[in-house]
Amino acid sequence: METTTLRCDKCNRDAIIFQKYSGMHLCRKHFIEDVERKIKLTIRKHYSIKRNETIAVGLSGGKDSSTTLYILHKIFGGRPDIHLVGICIDEGIEGYRPNTIESAKELTSQLGIELIVRSFKEEYGTTMDLIAPQKREKGTCSYCGVLRKSLLNKTALELGATRLAIGHNLDDEAQTILLNHIKGDVSRMVRLAPPKELEGLVLRMKPLRQIPEKEVALYAYLHDLPLGFGGCPYAHEAMRGEIRVLLNDLEVNHPGTKYALLSGFDKMSGILGREFPQEGLSKCRICSQACTEDVCQACKLLGRNQ
Repeated sequence: METTTLRCDKCNRDAIIFQKYSGMHLCRKHFIEDVERKIKLTIRKHYSIKRNETIAVGLSGGKDSSTTLYILHKIFGGRPDIHLVGICIDEGIEGYRPNTIESAKELTSQLGIELIVRSFKEEYGTTMDLIAPQKREKGTCSYCGVLRKSLLNKTALELGATRLAIGHNLDDEAQTILLNHIKGDVSRMVRLAPPKELEGLVLRMKPLRQIPEKEVALYAYLHDLPLGFGGCPYAHEAMRGEIRVLLNDLEVNHPGTKYALLSGFDKMSGILGREFPQEGLSKCRICSQACTEDVCQACKLLGRNQ
């Protein structure tokens, strides 16, 4: 019985992927070019990189952050005026984080990029494995997300970084947009928009925001980058998991749904920014990190109210 080999729509070589949302079959070469083209366009459109910038990359050791670092190195590695540095946060999750930290160390060593490893234990005096079993109002992921963002920003500031790149892909962005719609959280919607400079916060950039998660995984596989070690053991607690399943089902039945969510949000973001302007930032009276209130969210969650 003969098997039909699907051909690339651009060059007639063997295709390795079918993009249902675009209707294109792509070979290895043209798939890689497509991913890198979208990332370069995203950087030019949303995150204009100037001369003499230091770009810190939040590096977990999984496929998304590893791909982010790899591609930024490919784009900017030849420029002596652009400095890349990796920041790895150890939240203290046994059986999960130690493995990904080793992957991050291997990748940065291969690329010749400095890696800074910071931990919840040294910064906050606790770990997620200690926080998770405690009774509290917010879920484990909320604690982890707030503490991780705070420590990433603090470390990037200490390094003199002008940008902080994170590995959020299209799926992450679409999930966050829909999640905030469902919760009616307009303030968080505003913060999703392309960033503006605020004293005390390093400008964030998301080079992978136009790349579907499955394509990030394929790109990482083709370049022998870390693919990760399974999901975080606490991820099942978050509502995001339900949103992920819902969006994936919609994408199967209606290809392009995730891109449509992101595109629609980008069109609204300017209006949201004008109607709900971001407030100026002050300093937390406990830890001195930038925040909008007297005490930052990280200190509140940790019970630091004195």
